[in-house]
Amino acid sequence: MITNWEESFNLFQKVVSSSSKAVQIRALIKVAHLSNSAPADALARAVPILTQILDSSSSPSVQEASAYCLKRIAHQGNGDRMATLIGQYGAIPIILRLLQHSEDRFQWVLVKCLWSLVTFGKHNRVIVVRNGGLEMVISMLGLCTGSMRRYLLEILSALTLLRGVRRVIMSLEGLRFLVEAVRFGGMASRERAAHAVGCLGVVKAVRRKLVDLGAMQMLIELFREGDASTKLVTGNALGVVASHIACIRPFAQAGAIPLYVELLKGHDPIGKEIAEDVFCVLAVAEVNAVAIAEHLVLILKGNDEEAKDAAADILWDLSSYNHSVPFIRNSGAIPILVQLLRNGSSEVRDKVSGAIAQLSYSAGNRAALVEAGAVPVLIDMLVDELEGLRENAAEALISFSEDASLRNRISEAFTVTSFQEMQNRLVEIQNSDVHMARSLRQMSIEHLTWDPDMI
Repeated sequence: MITNWEESFNLFQKVVSSSSKAVQIRALIKVAHLSNSAPADALARAVPILTQILDSSSSPSVQEASAYCLKRIAHQGNGDRMATLIGQYGAIPIILRLLQHSEDRFQWVLVKCLWSLVTFGKHNRVIVVRNGGLEMVISMLGLCTGSMRRYLLEILSALTLLRGVRRVIMSLEGLRFLVEAVRFGGMASRERAAHAVGCLGVVKAVRRKLVDLGAMQMLIELFREGDASTKLVTGNALGVVASHIACIRPFAQAGAIPLYVELLKGHDPIGKEIAEDVFCVLAVAEVNAVAIAEHLVLILKGNDEEAKDAAADILWDLSSYNHSVPFIRNSGAIPILVQLLRNGSSEVRDKVSGAIAQLSYSAGNRAALVEAGAVPVLIDMLVDELEGLRENAAEALISFSEDASLRNRISEAFTVTSFQEMQNRLVEIQNSDVHMARSLRQMSIEHLTWDPDMI
């Protein structure tokens, strides 16, 4: 065990500056192996020496040993201190220059060293990109096979954390490699790649390319395999990609809906929001709406209040889709909703009442609501202390009042203030719509376009 690190450092400095190549290589390998136990200040003092050797040595074997030593040091210390220090001493442009002409084991060591520097030092990613490293990595991925490819994919995923890289990766034909990085590599790298895919997929034209490259299947695979953090990132990215028209229908067939159900049932509020947003997008396809409604009913039957609140909120949204209405009814949701309206928490009752208000616009749903005993519950809610519940109940009962076969069932609601207020509000809205339509019919094209800002 070394007890005098100062003496050891001085010896190392002397050996690498004046000894034979074989002795230099042994000294460099020794430092690499000692990096786990060496004090941080000794490693920091070694960095500029190692960088100089990497830059100026005439022996590829010595340069290789120096790169190996820098790779080992980049892992050490708290946070990204050592990796950042190596970048500050100018090692990255040297590594990139050497990579252009290296091969075999030397190239392998250089790639690993670069991987360490961008993995453990976030500031190094900018240096790599500024020195043409992105183009080099993409070019090497076009030619490389074998185990080195995984390191290159992980370097690429680290670089795509930079917004500027995501902006240019398509023009460099690197998008296919980014999608590949979602499937191959360590979990942290795959998560980075999924995040980049989600960011890029916001643009419609890019989303189409991602779909063609098989991003949906790879994201679903990562969604299944990832930990809690990875599931959030991947779920969000997959939701973006799946909003492409070519993916909406195959989405359910690929088994992705149960994955979002698990997010909905989890305890992370962000996961619940992601699941809610994705379900509302996917439900535009009937096959998805059926599957989603069935899963939501199972959640509503359970004991998790937070999950039931989220499920009721989604049903509220889905009940505004005309094609979803019969699926919600056929799923058996209405009796459960009415039961929750009676006995659920205030948060759940708020969402459920909104869903029932929407469902009540359909004659078939009104009949099902009557059969489930919703009318007396809704009438009682007209005097509830929560304004949202009163308004939703009044909206639903007004739909019943406009149904001649059901009007008598809700006669006692006619004298309740909240019901009357909602009726008056709806009349005002209808009158406003009529006035607007009449005004638009009377306006000429000149009226509409006299203001250049309106064109």
